[in-house]
Amino acid sequence: MDSTERMVEFAVIAVYLVFLLLIGLAFRRFNSNISDFFRSGARGAWWLVGSSAFMAGISAYTFTGASGVAYTAGWSVAIIYIGNALGFFLAFLVFAPWFRQLRAITNPEVIRMRYGPFTQQFYAIFGVLTAVIGGGLQLWAMAIFTSAVFGFQIWQVIVVIGAVVVFYSTTGGSWAVMATDFVQSLIMIPLTVVIGVICLIEVGGMSGLNQLIGDAGLSREFRLINAQDDFPVYQFSIIWALAMLINQAGLTNTIATGQRYFMVKDGREARKAAFLAFVLMSMGSFFWFIPPMVARLRYEADVLVMGAQLNNPAEAAFAVASINLLPLGMTGMIVVAMFAATMSSMDSGINRNAAIFVRDIYPALCRMFAKARDRLLRRRLLKRDGHDDAFEAGRQSRRGPLSEVGLLLLGRVFSLIFGAIIILMALYFAQIGGRGMFDVMLDIAAMLGVPLSVPMLMGLFIKRVPGWSAMFAAICALIPAFLASEFLFGWGWNFQTKVFMNLSVGIVAYLATMPFWKTTTQDYRDQVTEFFTRMHTPVDFEKEIGQASDLSQLTLIGAFVCAVASFILLLLFLPNAWQGRLAIITVAGIVMGIGGLMIFIGRRGARKKRNKQN
Repeated sequence: MDSTERMVEFAVIAVYLVFLLLIGLAFRRFNSNISDFFRSGARGAWWLVGSSAFMAGISAYTFTGASGVAYTAGWSVAIIYIGNALGFFLAFLVFAPWFRQLRAITNPEVIRMRYGPFTQQFYAIFGVLTAVIGGGLQLWAMAIFTSAVFGFQIWQVIVVIGAVVVFYSTTGGSWAVMATDFVQSLIMIPLTVVIGVICLIEVGGMSGLNQLIGDAGLSREFRLINAQDDFPVYQFSIIWALAMLINQAGLTNTIATGQRYFMVKDGREARKAAFLAFVLMSMGSFFWFIPPMVARLRYEADVLVMGAQLNNPAEAAFAVASINLLPLGMTGMIVVAMFAATMSSMDSGINRNAAIFVRDIYPALCRMFAKARDRLLRRRLLKRDGHDDAFEAGRQSRRGPLSEVGLLLLGRVFSLIFGAIIILMALYFAQIGGRGMFDVMLDIAAMLGVPLSVPMLMGLFIKRVPGWSAMFAAICALIPAFLASEFLFGWGWNFQTKVFMNLSVGIVAYLATMPFWKTTTQDYRDQVTEFFTRMHTPVDFEKEIGQASDLSQLTLIGAFVCAVASFILLLLFLPNAWQGRLAIITVAGIVMGIGGLMIFIGRRGARKKRNKQN
C-alpha cells in the first residue's frame, strides 16, 4: 500500500470517527435523568437494543484472535459464536422478558432484589474491576493489531479510539451507545458479508473452498468438530465444543448480563431484541471466518510477513484477505469494522460501570460515611454539652441525597473516569505485551466468567436459598479457577477442564446452601417472593413509563445512517476496477436502503400522529 492509498484509508477512518462524535452530541438532548442516561429511559426500540446487544457480544478479538484460530483450525472457532447465538436464542425463548420485567436500571440492583445488599456490593465491585480489565484488554488487542498490520502507533490508536468512545459515552449516555452500536453494525455486517462473498468468489464458491482445503491437506484440521488428538490439549474436540457452548450461552443469560434488556419498552420488545441479536450472530458465525481460511489457502506468505510483529502472526489473516481483495477505500472500512467491534464493547462497559457506581456503590458509600459522620457528631455533642439533643436537628439540616440533575452529572463524571482508566489499562498492557489474544480471552472467561455467573443463572430458577448462597458459590468456584489460572499458579488445566470444574464446584456449592433456607428471616423470604413475582409480571409501558419515542429514534438515527451511506458512495470516485465499485455500491446500497426506510417510517408515523391529534 503506497502513501496515497494509505492517506485515503486514513481519511475514511477519520471521517468515521467524526460521525461517532456527532452522534454523541445529537443524543445529548435525550438525557434528562439517570434513567435516560443509563437505560435510555426504558424507551429503546427493539432494533436498537438488539443491534447493541449483538455488537457488545463481539470485539476486535473476533477479527484478530478468533480469526487466527480460523486460519489454523478452520470452522472450529465458529463454535464460540454459535454459543453466543444460542445464548441469544435462549434469551428470546425465556430470559429477555424476565430481565426487562425486573424493572431495574443496573444489574446490581437486581442482585440486591434477589440476594440482598451484601451480595450486591460484592458483585458491583467485582463487576467494575473485571469490566475495566476486559475493556483494557480489548482496546489493547485492537491497537496492537492495527499497529502491526496498518502501521499505526499502538499508543496513538489507544488514546484516539479511547477518547472518541469516552466522548460519546459521556455526552450521549446509553442513547448514544445504542445509536453508535446500531450505525456501526450497519457498516460492519454488510461489509463483512461482502468480504466473505468476495472470498468465496475468489476460490470458486463453497465447493471451490472445500476443494482447496482438500488439496492443501487441511480437511481434517478445518472440520467443525475435531478428534481429541488433532490439536494440543484437546482443543476443538467435542468436549471443548460442549464446554464452549455452555460457557458462551450461560454467560449471555445471567442476572449479571441482563442489563441490555432493561432498555426496551416491555417483555415483548425484549424478545424481539434478543431474536435480532440471534439472527445477526448466526450470520456472523458463518461469514466472519471465510476470509482467514482463504488467507491460509491463498495468501499464507503475506500473513506471515504482515503478522510478524504479532504474538501469533495468524491473527493478521482477516486483514490480509481484506487488503488483497477489497477495493481502495474499503480497507479503511475494515479497520472501521474492527474499531466498531471494540468500541461497542468498550462503550457499553463505560456506561454500565458508571451506572453501577452511581446507582449501587455510591449510595452505599454515602450511607457508610453518613454513619461514621453521625457517630463523630454525636461524640462531639456529648463531649461539649453532655447530651445530644441537637443531634437530630443537625443531621436533618445537612445536605440530602443528590437530585436527578446531580446524579446525571455524577454519571457523566464517572463515565469519563472509567473511560480514562480503561485507556490507561490498555496502555499498560501495551507495555508488558503478552500471549496471543485467543488464549488470553479463553483463560479470563474460564477463570472469572463461569464462577461468577453460575449463581446469577441458578438464582433465576431456584428460590429456596439463603441470601449468602451466591457469594458462597462464587467464592468456592473461584478457588479452583485461580489455582488453575495461567496467570497465577498455572496447574495446567485446559479450557474445558476449567469450565467443567468451575461449573461443577459452583453448582454443588449453590445447591449445598438450600438446607439453610429454613434459617432465613421472613423479611428475606418476602423479598425473594417479590423478586419472582416482579420478574414474571408483564410491563404496562404506557402506565409505568409513558410516551414512546420510537419515531424520533427512527428519524434521527436514519439520518445518520444515510449520511454514512453517502460517504461510502464517495469511494466510487477512487480508482478501482468494476468489481471493486460493485462492492462499494453493494455496501452503500444496503446501508442507504435501511437508513431511507427508517426515515420514511419515522416521518410517516409522525404525520399520522399529528393528524390523529388534530
